[in-house]
Parts: sequence; C-alpha cells; structure tokens
Amino acid sequence: MLVLQKSVKMVGSLPEVIRVAYAFMLVVLLWMGLWSFGVAGVLALNLPDGGGWWLLLVLAISLFWTGAVICDMVHVIVSGMVFLVLIHGGREAASMPANSLMKVIRYTLTTSFGSICYGSLFTAAIRTLRWEIRGLRSKIGKNEYLLCCVDLMFHLVETLVRFFNKYAYVHIAVYGKGFNRSARDAWELFQSTGVESLVAYDCSGADLLMGTLLGGLITGTCAAIWTHIKWEAKNERILMVGSTAMLMGMVLVGVAMVVVESAVTSMYICYAEDPLLIHRWEWDAEFFSQLSEALHQRLRHRSARGREALTQNRFDVNIQE
Repeated sequence: MLVLQKSVKMVGSLPEVIRVAYAFMLVVLLWMGLWSFGVAGVLALNLPDGGGWWLLLVLAISLFWTGAVICDMVHVIVSGMVFLVLIHGGREAASMPANSLMKVIRYTLTTSFGSICYGSLFTAAIRTLRWEIRGLRSKIGKNEYLLCCVDLMFHLVETLVRFFNKYAYVHIAVYGKGFNRSARDAWELFQSTGVESLVAYDCSGADLLMGTLLGGLITGTCAAIWTHIKWEAKNERILMVGSTAMLMGMVLVGVAMVVVESAVTSMYICYAEDPLLIHRWEWDAEFFSQLSEALHQRLRHRSARGREALTQNRFDVNIQE
C-alpha cells in the first residue's frame, strides 16, 4: 500500500500523463461505439441454439484484446514518463529532455506497438492465474499430494511469469527491447536484487483490479436494470446486455486504473536498478527508509524459511537412515 500511495501522488504531479489517459479513454469510447453496432446486430438476429452467445463471445474477445492493447499503450507511455522523471530528479529538471511526452507517445505508437500487442495477449491471464494459485496454496493445509500438484502448477506459472509480466513494459518504454527479452530482464533484475520478494507480496495490482471489477459490475447492473424497465425484456436478453455492459465498463475503468499501476511498476524497476533514484525524488526520506526496511524484512523472512526447510529435510533424512 505504501508504494501505491506514493504512485498516486506521483501521477497527480504529472498532469500531462492524466491528459493522455483521458485521450485514450476517448479512443476506447469511440471503439466501443463502433463495437456496440456489432453487438446490437447480434441481439437483433435472435439466433437459435445459442448462436448469439458464440458471436458475443467472439466480439467480447475482440473488445478485451483491444482494451488490453490500449491499456498497455497507456502503461508504456506512463512508465516511460515516470522513469524519465525519476532518472532526472523531477519533471522541471534542466536535464529533462524537451518534448519528452510526445517522444514517448511516438515511440509507443511505432517501434513498441508490436511488442505491446503481443504482450497484451498473455500478461493479464497469467497474472490472474498466478494470484489464484497463490491463494490456493494457502488453503490446502497439510495435504501433501495436493500441495505437490499445486507446487508444480506454481512453478510452471512462475516460468511463464519470467517471460510474460507487466514489468516488461517499463523496459520496452525505456530501452526499446522486445517483449520477452524485457520481461526476462526485468524479472532477473528483481531476483538478483531481492526486489522480487517485495513484488511477490505487492497488493496494488489486486486492489486496482478490484476497482476495475467493481466499475464493471456497477455498469453491468445499471444496464441490466435499465433494459428490464425500458423494454421488459426476457431474462436471456437482460443477461446479454448486462454482461456486455459489464465488459465495456471494465475496459473503460481499466484504462484509468493502469495509469497508477504503471507508476507502481516503474517505481519497482527504478528501485531495483538504483535505489538512489527513489531517494533523491521530491518525497520525504521516510518513504525510502520504509521501502528499504520492507525489503530487508522480506529477505530475512525468506532466509528464515529457507533455513527451516533445510533443517526439516536433514531431519527427514536422518529418520530414514
């Protein structure tokens, strides 16, 4: 929560980044208007045997991927700006490049666009799967068979995370690398510096995701109620309209949420590369001290768990002998 609070403060100090988010939200609205014509056509056809649901599924996938691409474009733009601000010690610093925002936008829409579209297919799904498996591990208890199965799944997902993670977008924005190489380099940077222990327990992504889901639920519920009152439609039609409106609301709110998430990811990357980048920024020194203390606590906890597991293994070997 500490990094999330500071990220909100940083985003508030960059009004040009917020204006970019508004512009992309307008693009999303225009795309949704065009997309809605297709949905309206599907609803008007009244296809039998669930044909309407299949067409809606195809349209929903297209909306989700387009929304993910737009969100990740905002992610790259905000990450690039935040990284520049942290490196140069403030947006008003003399060393700050001129027209930096326009350069980042142009780079995002040209050189990095292919990497963004590619990464948008996988990052959200893998991140959600990782959260689910982590939550499942904590509920299994002492069932060794289930624990082994879940550990296998967890290691497989961790391997995928190495090549598909949201921190790749910071390296794409700053260094212009391809998506997989950026994701691998970012994750190896975290593991070599120990910052991965902070990232593993970071709840900011979950908090922002809950906000996105809440926005979608409110939109879908309001649309379903309006459909029922206005046309007294059948339950299937109400469900179609409500589900479609929920997805549209999630995409729109997600564009707004990704601005803060981008600042969070950039902050972790900057801290892993050079902690002094955080220390010399315009905040009080207390934030740097709290972040460093949290990192040391996580590393001590991980070291203690490693020693405990090693001791238990030696004890089991002695018993077997």
